[in-house]
Amino acid sequence: MTIKSHQNETELLNKIAAGDHHAFNEIHELLFADLFRSAYNVIRDRDACMDVVQEVLVWFWEHREHHRITSLKGYLLMAVKYQVSNYIRRGKVRENYRLAHIEQEFVLSEESLELQELKSMIEKFTNDLPEKCKEIFQMSREQHLSNKEIAVKLNISEKTVSVQISRALQKLRKDLGKMNFWMYFFM
Repeated sequence: MTIKSHQNETELLNKIAAGDHHAFNEIHELLFADLFRSAYNVIRDRDACMDVVQEVLVWFWEHREHHRITSLKGYLLMAVKYQVSNYIRRGKVRENYRLAHIEQEFVLSEESLELQELKSMIEKFTNDLPEKCKEIFQMSREQHLSNKEIAVKLNISEKTVSVQISRALQKLRKDLGKMNFWMYFFM
């Protein structure tokens, strides 16, 4: 669905700027599917896409009085693309995306055993880390928290989080040594 005319779009934007919830709901109904598809084409995670689109729409509503928009759909699609790139930059997609591709590539049972072996090695590696480093690494890689989120939860600086994750990755690189083939999955 799309907004029928430029005049209708301008009216909707004016109503939203004035705080009209019905106009916002109309835009939500008209554009949600397109915004979701745009995010899903990149992230491929339904829940993450829902979050991204909702964040954009909430931000749009909260800043409704300040918008200078010529194309509402284009504006919101660009906002979704920006939010998706932030999501990726924060590392939320990296591990899920890579593991999904690993699992797709290893369909044969012999190759699946290699994947299990790699997961086992990473688990052993993680268990061998110093306690604080292990906790931070697991929060980053298993819980998919950003450095900032980890820092807030542990009441430490983002720099400390970054240093601990770097140390863990350096140790992982060293421990995996000859398995350079696998290294791009963890960077």
